Amino acid sequence: MATKYSDIIVEKTGQIGIIKFNRPKQLNSFGGKLMEETIDAIRTFNEDPDTCFTVLTGEGRFFSAGADVRGSGLDTSREYANVTEKKIAYLTRFMPALEMLRSIIDHKKVFVLALNGPGVGGGAAWFQGVADIVLASETAYLQVPFSALGLVPENGSAINFAQSIGVHRANDFFMFGRKLTAQELLEWGLINRVFPVEGFHENVKKFLEAQLEVNDAKSMMETKRLQNVQLRDARLLAVVNSVDALAERFVDGTPFARFAVKRAELEAKSKKSKL
Repeated sequence: MATKYSDIIVEKTGQIGIIKFNRPKQLNSFGGKLMEETIDAIRTFNEDPDTCFTVLTGEGRFFSAGADVRGSGLDTSREYANVTEKKIAYLTRFMPALEMLRSIIDHKKVFVLALNGPGVGGGAAWFQGVADIVLASETAYLQVPFSALGLVPENGSAINFAQSIGVHRANDFFMFGRKLTAQELLEWGLINRVFPVEGFHENVKKFLEAQLEVNDAKSMMETKRLQNVQLRDARLLAVVNSVDALAERFVDGTPFARFAVKRAELEAKSKKSKL
């Protein structure tokens, strides 16, 4: 593809489009231009006349560690005239995430999430419930620290997970921060297949190519459309509701103290590792 990206890798092989997070040193956290570039690539593949599958995956040992805690920008240094101004400021910061989810929910191609490794925070919650097919390596796990950080399940994930694994299991995952292995996720119905970590990306590509050999691309995309047509509005509403709830948490101020503790822990670990 002609477009040059700095924080993602984009490939196209036949009828398969691949978007790969490419910040492995930062565990593919949502920093730099990763979000904006991913949205652009999803948009591009949505309009590509040749592709059937759009694959989202990661480079390195992690799928994504979610928010970049060290550089989140969600600090308290700015002064606001009132609570309304403060909330609008946070809603504005969350708009890229809302557009990311909208672009996936409205995506016309079969959206395949390929978890090459662990997902934490947003990397464990944003994509799994809205993907059409979820594939994972045997080293993948999911865990969210939302409650520990004074946050809420982000971008409609509480509702979208419940559609796949049920309300009680979703509550266990989001409220208590339960760590779920690839095998548990397979048994619970959130992922479709588990592959060995060795050669994971190539195995995903071979699996999808095998599907294209025996299944009509248009029929698979129509199945996706019919499956999702009744879910679309509810999923978008869930995203909007969760963005609003997240902004209110930051207006309340609770996450700041909890982020500060987490940041201190990371810095302490970093200093210890250098000794």
